[in-house]
Amino acid sequence: MVISHENNADAIKPPSLQGGVVVENRRALSVINQNHCVVNKNEFTIQREIVEKKIGDPVHRPITRTFAAQIAPTKQPLVEENKKLNGSSLNSNGFGECIFVDEVHKSVKDHPVAMSVEQSEEVMQTETDQMKEVEMEDIIEDPIIDIDSSDVNNHLAVVEYIQELYSYYRKMESTSCVSPNYMLQQFDINERMRAILIDWLIEVQDKFDLMHETLFLTVNLIDRFLEKQSVVRNRLQLVGLVAMLLACKYEEVSVPVVEDLILISDKAYTRKEVLEMEKLMLNTLQFNMTVPTPYVFMRRFLKAAQADRKMELLAFFLIELSLVEYGMLNFPPSLLAAAAVFTAQCCICGFKQWSKTCEWHTNYSEDQLLECSKLMVDLHQKAEKGKLTAVHRKYCTSKFNYSSKCEPASFLVVNQL
Repeated sequence: MVISHENNADAIKPPSLQGGVVVENRRALSVINQNHCVVNKNEFTIQREIVEKKIGDPVHRPITRTFAAQIAPTKQPLVEENKKLNGSSLNSNGFGECIFVDEVHKSVKDHPVAMSVEQSEEVMQTETDQMKEVEMEDIIEDPIIDIDSSDVNNHLAVVEYIQELYSYYRKMESTSCVSPNYMLQQFDINERMRAILIDWLIEVQDKFDLMHETLFLTVNLIDRFLEKQSVVRNRLQLVGLVAMLLACKYEEVSVPVVEDLILISDKAYTRKEVLEMEKLMLNTLQFNMTVPTPYVFMRRFLKAAQADRKMELLAFFLIELSLVEYGMLNFPPSLLAAAAVFTAQCCICGFKQWSKTCEWHTNYSEDQLLECSKLMVDLHQKAEKGKLTAVHRKYCTSKFNYSSKCEPASFLVVNQL
């Protein structure tokens, strides 16, 4: 059926509104759909298209399902909503028999926005803000710092293969470890005698102003030798002196002479006895002097923790306390070093502190360190008491920044109970 606009004056009235309001602005009848309903883009439809475009945007995809469920799960809710808002009669297809046409000339104020659209936009905005907050949390997450970037031009730092070096140390540290029960095969010495010897050697190292590397290697040589060789108690001090002599030859630039070592032992041994024990120890250890001690890992882990002078000295104080304790042989050198750094951080900060950078470079999580750290805190609390106080007295001087006076991280022990 064709309706002439020029000849039929009633053509301007839609069939459902005969005698009603006359619509002056019209579109061509070609826009009428197959159900004789005018396809109109009112404000609601425009808002819906905007929403659909936003849903198509990758930024809004995570909330598409929620938003679509609120906007148009089916056609029927939209029909009911239009009935409430517009009060117009709708046909079976959900569209009105007559709709305002040519919205280009219609004021936007004349088209109220549906409440469902406004509420949905608010929900979408709220969820979008929540997504942004989650993204910000991901960004703020503790990053892994490149601790070697500042040493690129330092050839002594060997940045090019530092990772391979420490991977090799981790593989080889098992060769430097001894059985935590090796004292059971010693018939004349015990754990207490070992502790007295190492406590004395720490004092000797301080008096001779030897390096930390020398002290750690000395203790390692003693334990590895005693694991393979039975020693009577009156020769135990000789073992300690010779171990320090070998460590000095390996680490120090200026090596103490044999006579000096004899002198500090109150001339308990002769030069011949010292040299004979030196040969016996080297043969027993098969001249294997290059082993990763806790000191090797300490330097790397302190760098990962971005430690200052105070934290560095406190960490060394804790690990030297561990050298004296026979029970700490249960832990490998790398774990001892990591636990010392972790405990030192806790002492200074007053709470648990272990960054992703530390975890990455040490390969130990906070939970893996807690057992060893708890024992270190216990040693710290008892450092000033008893007879073996060489470590406490050493670090209670201005040279070591009075590190032994720092309050122990007692909360770690309490949390473990």
